[in-house]
Amino acid sequence: MRTSNFIRNNVERFSGFEAQYERFRPTPPSVVVDVLTAYCGKKPSLVLDVGSGTGLSSFVWHGHADRVIGMEPNVGMRRQAQAKLNALADSSISFGDNYSYQLEIESETVDIITCSQSFHWMEPRSTLTEFARVLKPKGVFAAYDCDWPPTIDIGLETAYMRLFNRIEEIAATLRDPSAAHKFEKENHLQNLRQSRLFRFVKEVVFHHQELLDAERYFGLALTQGGLQAVMRARPMELQAEINAFQQQVTDFFQNRTHPVWFSYRMRLGVK
Repeated sequence: MRTSNFIRNNVERFSGFEAQYERFRPTPPSVVVDVLTAYCGKKPSLVLDVGSGTGLSSFVWHGHADRVIGMEPNVGMRRQAQAKLNALADSSISFGDNYSYQLEIESETVDIITCSQSFHWMEPRSTLTEFARVLKPKGVFAAYDCDWPPTIDIGLETAYMRLFNRIEEIAATLRDPSAAHKFEKENHLQNLRQSRLFRFVKEVVFHHQELLDAERYFGLALTQGGLQAVMRARPMELQAEINAFQQQVTDFFQNRTHPVWFSYRMRLGVK
């Protein structure tokens, strides 16, 4: 299968801000490992983390799986993950550059496949077919995402949504042949069921709390691909709104940290 233009565009959408992504994005909570290991029924011998980005969702399996492979075709993201791996010096974790629908993995060898904040950038039919091929019988696939914005304060969340509504307005006027294509997250569960590749399908919802300061909360906005895409295309058109949002964040936090809740939705299937 040839790599289509929109898949290449989806991969390149996250180029150039991998350091911000690594610095500001939340690390998946341990409940991800606990739930998926329970469904697997044993300590997994091989976990495949597809669309692994800077490795945040791969390193959570450190010590909880015999082997972990993160698959990330974006060069910058993968280099960021590899640099962290070099410092950790863990031979059980590695990174590759395969696309989700074309994995260089032997059939029925994987216990768990995860897609953290990434499955909506993959063509679902071909991806699920490939995932089912490499999963062992009773193997588990899980796509999990956190909701944006995270829960903290009505005023800040309203400002966040106002900024991103403006981003969507600008993005809709761009006639960009390199634009990415997102598959709706709300369809993940339906796609799993309609594939008929999994004997058990379920949605799991959970929450995770972190203490954030103003820099971290504002930085979360900077890790959104939509903001980065508009800034590359029309940097001056959005700058005033970004500055206003940053000031509101600064005023709210007042050089303090505040608890923030990240709400996750996990759609999983057992082969």
